[in-house]
Amino acid sequence: MKKYLIILIAAFPFFGSAQITDSAKREVKLQGAVNFRDLGGYQTKDGKHVKWGKIYRSAALNNLTEEDLQTLENLKIAVDADFRGPYEVSLAPDRIPGNVHRISLPAGSKDAGKPSNLKQMLSAKDKDSGIIAFYSNTSILRDRYKPVFDSLLSISPDSALLFHCSAGKDRTGIGAALVLYVLGVQQETIWNDYLASNYYRRNTIIKDSAQMVNVFHISPDQAKNLAGVKREYLQATYDAINKQYGSLDNFLKQDLGLNNSKIKELRRKYLE
Repeated sequence: MKKYLIILIAAFPFFGSAQITDSAKREVKLQGAVNFRDLGGYQTKDGKHVKWGKIYRSAALNNLTEEDLQTLENLKIAVDADFRGPYEVSLAPDRIPGNVHRISLPAGSKDAGKPSNLKQMLSAKDKDSGIIAFYSNTSILRDRYKPVFDSLLSISPDSALLFHCSAGKDRTGIGAALVLYVLGVQQETIWNDYLASNYYRRNTIIKDSAQMVNVFHISPDQAKNLAGVKREYLQATYDAINKQYGSLDNFLKQDLGLNNSKIKELRRKYLE
């Protein structure tokens, strides 16, 4: 076990993102959840900034303490968009304040969390092919993410929205990338936010990777790839969207219903 931990620590680039410099303000420290952070503060291409305290991303919320629940209330979170599938939810239902409206968005996550699904993903000859296939599936993007944008448009300006999955890195990572893109944030910043899951989940990655090595008898390299994120994964989503729709802008309009007026409204509401 110790040998695997040393290999994983050496192999994984935890601290490679400049986005980490504002982590003291960005990260919401909770006792029962990790990778919970604010998407505020990011600069857009025209020099504006995403408002702080309006859009949050996170990993699973099933272990929140009473103190954590009070933190969510203090953050004025009105909507909890949960990307997890029924199996994941049955094992770890969200624990959220009573005044928070939970939206179930399980598209593409029917078998997520099941040992058989994980085993199949790990059995691929190419250690990344299972993950790349997951990121390349465009058929579920509308059902998973359109309600998030609809909620952002409809909620009170005084409240906030949170979206999450189990690890807060893949389904949530794609969602954060789309939100930031719509708001006009620079692409390099979007990459940094996506890759920062490797920092905010660093302890969880080491633990999960070591467990996968022992249980599934895979290499430490393959385990850390599944437990973390790589630029190639999100790029696979971009590539699949560009191949099907011609551009990300076309996808936003055709699949997510984000015409120019809606994008303008989102930027008016969430930028300063």
